[in-house]
Amino acid sequence: MPLNRELKEQIVSELRGKFQKAQVAILTDYCGLNVEEINRLRKELRSEEVEYRVVKNTILRLATKDTYFELLNDHFKGPSAIAISYHEQKAPAEVLTKFIKDCPKLEIKAGVLDGKIMTPKQVKLLAELPSRDVLLAQMLSSLVSNHTGLVGALNGILLKFINILEAIKEKKKE
Repeated sequence: MPLNRELKEQIVSELRGKFQKAQVAILTDYCGLNVEEINRLRKELRSEEVEYRVVKNTILRLATKDTYFELLNDHFKGPSAIAISYHEQKAPAEVLTKFIKDCPKLEIKAGVLDGKIMTPKQVKLLAELPSRDVLLAQMLSSLVSNHTGLVGALNGILLKFINILEAIKEKKKE
């Protein structure tokens, strides 16, 4: 069913608003997926607060205009669906990569994160990164262990200095 101009403008406006709020967007080729598989993918993405929409390329081109996601324009060819996340940057990459292992018909075309284009390989690497909480815990652990070592070293120097002072005191007593 062809869309009339008014409906297209409404969809473009709605999508533009979504792109302006989005943290990350990943463009996929869903060709070969059946309705059941697409619904399962949508459900998995929705559980991570990621929106997945099948959209015409011309509408995507218009909706991404003047946003970071305009970088995807060269990839708006063939069947396109887009995963958009407003909160978690890693979530869509993780879900899509996991889904592709079970259903290799789905292909990642490209993605945009922090105003930079990502290749399918980079999207997969993003999915493999530890979560933000794990990275923060690792960094904190590293900082604490470095400080603990420094405190130990300084404490050792201080103890040696005290021992030397004690030895000098003992010598003067004699």
